[in-house]
This record gives sequence, structure tokens and C-alpha cells, in this order.
Amino acid sequence: MEIKRSIDRKGSGDPILTAVDVRKAFGGLVAVNDVTFEIRRGEILGLIGPNGAGKTTMFDLLAGSVVPSGGTILLDGAVISGEPAHKRIARGLGRTFQIPRPLANLSLIENVKLAAQGQAGEHLLANFTMPWRVAAEERAAEEKALELLDLVRLSRLADAPARVLSGGQRKLLELARVLMADPKVILLDEPAAGVNASLLEVIIDRIREINGRGVTFLLIEHNVDMVTRLCSRVLVMASGRLLCEGAPNEVVRDPRVIEAYLGGAVDA
Repeated sequence: MEIKRSIDRKGSGDPILTAVDVRKAFGGLVAVNDVTFEIRRGEILGLIGPNGAGKTTMFDLLAGSVVPSGGTILLDGAVISGEPAHKRIARGLGRTFQIPRPLANLSLIENVKLAAQGQAGEHLLANFTMPWRVAAEERAAEEKALELLDLVRLSRLADAPARVLSGGQRKLLELARVLMADPKVILLDEPAAGVNASLLEVIIDRIREINGRGVTFLLIEHNVDMVTRLCSRVLVMASGRLLCEGAPNEVVRDPRVIEAYLGGAVDA
């Protein structure tokens, strides 16, 4: 299948997640209008824009919770445009949400373990025909969940119910949960929203460490300082279209970006 490409090739890294002429219309409203870009393997890419720019819809299209009206989405060269979210997770595409919703009465470690993929114990029959395998996978999942909670600095609360966590700690728990599925790419939806300054530093540090382990990130974030510190490249959307892309310090001075933000509150 030959895909029409019109992508800037400046910079290093081959594409891992690509959108080509992606479009989404809700009735007469076009939320995403023929958007083309790529996320390069190993980078932290920022996505910003004013209110109504189409950023969240773009995230939903990439994650598989919304079906595109047109265009193509590829992960590692495979077309995933029509696949549901759970299949994309299995392929290595994870996603967090602006407002995390952990299972409040379950412990942190139980919340993280629930994100494990391909467990034999998910099939009722396996619990009777191969209980040794189910038990071994359960032990491995528990060990991995503890390691991930340690990575996000929450291991001391492993057995506590998720309801005791602050907003910032819930963001860290959600990061551990998405990592449980061994993603190649993580779509991060406003990780700084509602987070105090000290925990924000922890989140930034954890994103850098996880990225250093080879995980690619696409980040929606209104905190420009965080975007500047984490992202080497930024995409700007406005009115459903891709307005421009470039280094953070260049993008914020672009006259088109300044004009797009005039007259309304900024929601990057």
C-alpha cells in the first residue's frame, strides 16, 4: 500500500507513529482537517494549540478511541487506522488521560497489574488446565508492577488504596499503569495539569528516564516551560489543522502561532 507523504525529514530518528492526511468530522464540524505529521523513534514530541485546535481529537484518533473520517495512521509501518484501542495497546501504543481515573478501592499494585497484557489467567479455562502457568505469570506481573511503582516513586504506597493519592500521584500511577503494557509510544495528555511544583519535577524526571530507556512520547501540555524542557520539537494545531512545527523556542515566536493564540485563553 502506497501512502501519500508530505513530511519534513529534518532531524534524526525514523518514524514510529505517522499520521497522513488524517481527518475527523462530527456532523458538519471538522475537528481534525487533513493533518500529516510523524513522531520519530525515541523523541519527546510536543503538541500545542489554542482552545478548539483539535489536539484532544487528534490524540483520540491516534489512540483508537475515535475512528477517523479519512486518512491513514501507521505504527511502525503497519496501518492501524481502523483498529480499536486495545489492539493498538497490544501493538505498543499506550495513552494516559488528563484526569486519571484509577480504581479507587484497589491498591496501587493491583491497579498497575490490571494493565498487564496477554495473561493466561484472563481465560477462565486456563485457571483449571494450567494453574502453574497462571501462578507464574501472576508472580511475574507482581514483580514488574512493584518495579514500575518504584520507578515512579510510589512503591512505599504499593498496598494503599488508590483513593489516598493526590492528583500528581495519580498521574504517576497512570504512568506506571501504561508502562505495564510495554509500550513503544506513550501519548501523554496534560501530565502537568493539577500537579504541584515538587511533584511536577518528579514527573518531568520520570518522563526523561523512561524516554532514555527507549520509549517515545507525544505530549499535549499547556505548561510551556515543561514543553520547552522536555521536547526537542513541537507541533502546533489551530482550527483543526497543523499550523507549524519546529524547536520550542522557534515555535513560540512564530507570528502564526502568536496570531492563533490571540483573543482567547491558551489551552496547549
